[in-house]
Amino acid sequence: MPRLHRLILPGMPHHVVHRGNNRAAIFFDDTDRHRFRSLLRSAFASRQVGLHAYVLMDNHVHLLATPAERTSLAKAMHSLAQRYCQYFNLRHGRTGSLWEGRFKSFLVDKDRYLLAVCRYIELNPVRAGLAGRAEEYLWSSVHANLGNIRDPLITPHDALGLLGTSPEARRARYADWLDRGITARELAAIRRYSAQERALGSPRFQAMVERSLGRPAATRNRGRPAKEKVGGHR
Repeated sequence: MPRLHRLILPGMPHHVVHRGNNRAAIFFDDTDRHRFRSLLRSAFASRQVGLHAYVLMDNHVHLLATPAERTSLAKAMHSLAQRYCQYFNLRHGRTGSLWEGRFKSFLVDKDRYLLAVCRYIELNPVRAGLAGRAEEYLWSSVHANLGNIRDPLITPHDALGLLGTSPEARRARYADWLDRGITARELAAIRRYSAQERALGSPRFQAMVERSLGRPAATRNRGRPAKEKVGGHR
């Protein structure tokens, strides 16, 4: 059975996950992570993909990205995966595939759900027991989104502007947003949409995706479309 194309809409954010083959490590040290960041920046910039959040874990990466064109994301990820695999194999004296098949992605409703996905991504090291707080983990976008550094990888999403009218207010609200943590319902929904590669958002957003792409947008649970509402902000 032919593999279905991903749900991709230009100008909309997509949550991307790419894992190491057999869940093996894709980063052995900080040198590897620095090289991956460099290749990521080059691949996304050359294909007009904006990156809003990321985290580099030991055996996988999470990215929140907006492609300018329908094919931009796939081309950028293909280039990144290929070039990093070549580097990794040469440096560590190995051969063969580094990645577990193709990357997974799902669309994200930017109006209400994007901040929840940002939080999910940046709290990944906390859930994995690698840090007590998101800010303690070096290899993520949290430092840029909190305004502590200027990360050349990051293109801030307009949704962050909903948190406050000034940079200081937005930083404080985003820090509070992170501290509140992710709920079990949010976690389950994001993981389910990632596994099924659908469109996380309101019923109206999902209907728009289905009209645009002619494909189901909601996940299915026991044969019925799931209707999830994830998070929000005060």
